[in-house]
Amino acid sequence: MTDEPDPSIPVQLQPDPHDCAFDLERALLSVVGLRASIPDDAFTAATLGTERAGSGVVIDESGLVLTIGYLVTEAETIWLSSSDGRAVPAHLLAYDQETGFGLVQALGKLGLPALPLGDTSTLRIEDPVILAAAGGRHHAVKAIVAARQEFAGYWEYLLESAIFTAPAHPFWGGTALIGQDGTLLGIGSLHVQQSSPRGTTRDVNMVVPIDLLPPILGDLLAYGRPNRPPRPWLGMYAAEANDQILVAGIAANGPAQAAGIQPGDAILALGGEPVTDLAGLWRRLWAAGSAGAEVPIKLFRDGKILTVRVTSTDRSSLLKAPRLH
Repeated sequence: MTDEPDPSIPVQLQPDPHDCAFDLERALLSVVGLRASIPDDAFTAATLGTERAGSGVVIDESGLVLTIGYLVTEAETIWLSSSDGRAVPAHLLAYDQETGFGLVQALGKLGLPALPLGDTSTLRIEDPVILAAAGGRHHAVKAIVAARQEFAGYWEYLLESAIFTAPAHPFWGGTALIGQDGTLLGIGSLHVQQSSPRGTTRDVNMVVPIDLLPPILGDLLAYGRPNRPPRPWLGMYAAEANDQILVAGIAANGPAQAAGIQPGDAILALGGEPVTDLAGLWRRLWAAGSAGAEVPIKLFRDGKILTVRVTSTDRSSLLKAPRLH
């Protein structure tokens, strides 16, 4: 999975330093390029690839870099690059599956300013923001907040109040969402389409809010993950279609595969409670207890209703751990 920038952001979409109440050029220095190599036998290699590229944001001048976790999950080697062409190796410190954040520590001197963490509690629809990939102003997009709303991902992921920005940045992975005061408001995660009441759609970026980081940052630095019981994980990819929740795919060697769940199955209930949307499905799953809990799932397959019992697991137990910590 790569989304490496090139010099193609149209000038009219780039932020203008004269419109900023902060030093834009200095702020953009904090956004670095990131390349990660993952072993061929890693659990995520088949789905996310073995060569990944995107961006990260320096949040501490010691060389601590915040990025989106899928870029660095199971990384064997990581390189960070600055806008002046320097490159330094880095080490994966932590990955939080609940938020999607990844933390990387530079192993050489970056010598770059840190972007201060902001606060999204007062962020409103239509507020101007900047979404910046590595490479300075030519790889930054002036945008607005298009929405603040719940986001449920097919891969057992849920954000209560994700940030959506428009126009969409073409190189979104690990980008910095910069607010009007020059602070970091979030980390770019996805490129999605937003529907309007009129039936039209537009391309937007989904951004993980920075407010989710401070409560877990100490744990990530100390333990490599939040100090809380891991959520139950099934290895089941689900999607909403025609007022149903369907199994869209199964992770190889995951609990759902072991229990006999199949792509195309319709999910009717989980833990004895009906589920009608992705967010409700994941909330019911996580309410079953911590990783290892047995989860009964009612399915509809080939005209029949059946119940399977899935013994969940801790997804991180399947991932290659960093060599150093």
